[in-house]
Amino acid sequence: MVGFRTLKRVVGEIRRDVRAAQERDPAARGVGPAEVLAIWPGVHAILAHRVAHALSEAGVPILPRVIAGFSRAVTGIEIHPAARIGSGFFVDHGMGVVIGETAVIGNDVTLYQGVTLGGTGFATGKRHPTVEDNVTIGSGAKLLGPITIGHGSKIGANTVVIHDVPPNSTVVGNPGHPVRIDGKRPEGPDADWVHLPDPVADAIKGLASRIGALERALAERGGDPSAVGDGELLPEPELPQVRPARGPNPAGG
Repeated sequence: MVGFRTLKRVVGEIRRDVRAAQERDPAARGVGPAEVLAIWPGVHAILAHRVAHALSEAGVPILPRVIAGFSRAVTGIEIHPAARIGSGFFVDHGMGVVIGETAVIGNDVTLYQGVTLGGTGFATGKRHPTVEDNVTIGSGAKLLGPITIGHGSKIGANTVVIHDVPPNSTVVGNPGHPVRIDGKRPEGPDADWVHLPDPVADAIKGLASRIGALERALAERGGDPSAVGDGELLPEPELPQVRPARGPNPAGG
């Protein structure tokens, strides 16, 4: 059964979770720990999970799932009792957050509303993401399969991630594209989702610029789309070779 050491550990984790809410939520600045503990739904959800997880680890039947289900109904945040979550965890707003059974979350991780740490397919075993320390995951992001999100990384809002993310990276898009910023991103939560780089938009801008240059060159040569000069035809465009995808199945197992 649950012993004194387990209870002491859970209490210590909850204290750090409350402190994380005070540090990372601008609305909680200057708010006392008791008020945060009483009002913040993200804190309620992680508090309930700490208790449910301790009971699950102790082999208590039924009750962990009952606690998790009640927490979901009250907070809108669904965390499986078996999920492993480190200290300093903070969910801002939180409605619609889903954390699956085999998910592993490190220390000082921040999630925003609508985030899913989900599985893919019906594989057994490890089928949910592992999120390392100091990771920030933006609103609506979907992390699917037994992937690993490296230490200090940042996942942009509405990003879909199905492959491993290197440490200190920023990932945006669907599917997610890792983007380095100055080689290494400083650690700590960062809610500046407006200024994230967008590699897809950059590629489209490059193509638009190229098309504009070609149109200007064509106009200078008389407007004939089939001629570059003296009867010389435009070369056939080089198309990328389509190859079957290789690598580990993101569904894992």
